[in-house]
Amino acid sequence: MSSRPIEPRSIASQLVLLFTPAAALLLGCGLGVLYWIVVRHGLAEDRALLLDKVMAVRADLRAPDGPGLIRQELKALQGERTSYWVRLLTPSGQIVAETPAMNEVLPSALFPPAESAKPAEISTRDYQTAGKLFSLVSVKATENGQVYLIQVAQDRSVDEQFEREFGLLVVVVLVFGIFASAMIGVTVTRRGLQPLNAMTRSLKRVGPNRFHERVPVAEWPRELQPVAVAFDDMMDRLEDSFNRLSQFSADLAHELRTPLANIRGEAEVALTRRRSPNEYEAVMESNVAECERLSGIIDNLLFLARSEAAESKVNHARFDGRVALERIAAYNEAIAEERRLEIVCSGKGEVYADPVLFGRAVSNLVDNAVHYTSDGGRIAMSLATSEAGAEIAVEDNGCGIAPEHISRIFDRFYRVDPSRSSEGTGLGLALVKSIADLHGGTVSVTSEVGRGTRITLAFPGDP
Repeated sequence: MSSRPIEPRSIASQLVLLFTPAAALLLGCGLGVLYWIVVRHGLAEDRALLLDKVMAVRADLRAPDGPGLIRQELKALQGERTSYWVRLLTPSGQIVAETPAMNEVLPSALFPPAESAKPAEISTRDYQTAGKLFSLVSVKATENGQVYLIQVAQDRSVDEQFEREFGLLVVVVLVFGIFASAMIGVTVTRRGLQPLNAMTRSLKRVGPNRFHERVPVAEWPRELQPVAVAFDDMMDRLEDSFNRLSQFSADLAHELRTPLANIRGEAEVALTRRRSPNEYEAVMESNVAECERLSGIIDNLLFLARSEAAESKVNHARFDGRVALERIAAYNEAIAEERRLEIVCSGKGEVYADPVLFGRAVSNLVDNAVHYTSDGGRIAMSLATSEAGAEIAVEDNGCGIAPEHISRIFDRFYRVDPSRSSEGTGLGLALVKSIADLHGGTVSVTSEVGRGTRITLAFPGDP
């Protein structure tokens, strides 16, 4: 069953989707508060005007013939368009005075029960009829020894229409604000992601011949500078790895070409004319030796590859380190006698390591010392143990290593002799370092030209 590949999410779209709702929420809250304040202010003003009318009627009642004065004022409003209606009643419900035609629109029964004349305790009631909205209030007042009921109404239709129109305006502004926020978010996000586009262009320019390409860190925003630094560090490592790989390929080709050329050359020479069995036997022996050299190179390369891939199995064990060193010295006894070399061992103690790999590493160090020590020289193997582990040092009084070569002697195929005229493949010390790494140990070098070299191999103790 096939499934469609999941499309990667866009950073820009995610940022816009986060920014737009947040901006919409803030804008909606702001406009909502503004609408509430405006409506609240309008209601407060209407309430204040209603109370002002109530206070004005009470003031008229205090005058001589107050009810008559109120009737005259209300009759004067006849025929005029007004937004206020006033009715004055006795406690029995008899109308003393009222705005003309008020009873047709707002009967007294619609008003709320009469309350105290204290402004803070007076409440209003809304009533809607014939498409109009009224605010109603009733107040009980005693003036000149007479009790009256004052009913005042206010036409709030204009205010209601304003509230509707203002609410619609708020909604329109909110919608426009959300759209504008989305557009601004897209613009700002694209502008903010321009450095990533610059990095993409830099990555596209990288190639086998352009590993020097770098990102200008100073031009990046502060938040993205760690990315730029990491990118440049990665490019440095890639450039170094590529250079090493190129050198490794060239070295490998050179190392394999020499024995193959020897095999082919000797075979071609042997075939130029008929030869004796002894001559053919000599050619075959030489070819076998070259094949063994090729096999050794391949075995060493396979071991290095497996050790770097953590595929080599390390069988740790405790063994007598002095015995292992003496065994290696005995193995090299023949060549030592031939070249009048003195190989000595010192120290004692147990080593916690893979015995086979230990022997291989130390043997490579001794082979290297034998190779670079003049006839009649001296090679010393020493062992020192402690709670931290064991240290094995191989020291010679040979030609020594120049300082500029020390940092690279553990690289594959690296040889101090640039002409490669000397024997060897340049893999011995690389194997030593790989074995040390497999054990979690270290290898270090101290050398002085003309006086000799000391290589120390450290193995950690039993955890």
